[in-house]
Amino acid sequence: MTRPSLSPSLSPSGASRATPSPASAYACLALAMVIVGSSVVAGKIMVAELPVFLASALRFVLALAILLPLLRIREGGLPRLSRRSWLLLAGQSLCGSFLFTVCLLHGLKLTTPASAGIITATTPACMGLLAWVFLRDRPTRRTGAGMVLSVLGVLAVNAMGGEPGGIAPAPLTGNLLVLCAVGFESLFLLVRKGVPEPLTPLAASTIISLFGLVWFLPMGCVELAATDLAAVSLIGWLSVAYYGAFVTVLAYVFWFAGITRVSASTAGVFTAVMPVSALVLSATLLGEPVGWPQLAGCVCVLGGIVLISRR
Repeated sequence: MTRPSLSPSLSPSGASRATPSPASAYACLALAMVIVGSSVVAGKIMVAELPVFLASALRFVLALAILLPLLRIREGGLPRLSRRSWLLLAGQSLCGSFLFTVCLLHGLKLTTPASAGIITATTPACMGLLAWVFLRDRPTRRTGAGMVLSVLGVLAVNAMGGEPGGIAPAPLTGNLLVLCAVGFESLFLLVRKGVPEPLTPLAASTIISLFGLVWFLPMGCVELAATDLAAVSLIGWLSVAYYGAFVTVLAYVFWFAGITRVSASTAGVFTAVMPVSALVLSATLLGEPVGWPQLAGCVCVLGGIVLISRR
């Protein structure tokens, strides 16, 4: 395979001639989580008009229509990886692309938004804990303090996300599904560090998207047979396009560009940006109310990132 010629921010781990600054890795992680946070707005619109599996399959079809030609032009095609690495990437896609989406969307049907928001606020802590247990990445005091501050901030952001006593069909089952979604998302964000071969963010994003399509395609075809595509509005199709081009392509590329250059516990802190982004965009585009707990939470999250980012 032809050796890719890439900028430092898109070079394989350990293969770049110039050592990227930590600030560029932090920026990539933050941008990835800002885009993922925007998926809350796009996802609400998308699944309102299309079934979950079909919408997700279409999302990956569009993402691959962008990624595969780009990968061919820039790097000559898919990289050569060991069988273990292919299995790791397949598992990563299964966790983050498939199981996270399925558990979260179905969990939200059974529990209140407030409960789900509080549970998803534990993502930074869950990611840090998994990194400690499986990767032996023990957080430093500064990283630990940043994680705690970020979790507190995300909890505050979600404090007024809905009525705690709201009616829910099956709150216990729903909460367990959302908790499973948090675990799967944390695994998805960490598994990339277990692949030993140099792998560019572009190649990693393409492989994850390929497996994502594989996981969603069977049920997506079943739902396609029962869906009237002519009834989907232009806004619905635009939400699918945004989900494929931005939430899948750009967010994946930014995250994979940053995750290989920082510790897992440091990357975990940046997952706290996701609900802040979701809050701002939900308030701006969906008209959801914002109170002082959310504003205080944003300050805490930003403080945690500043704390962990300082040398």
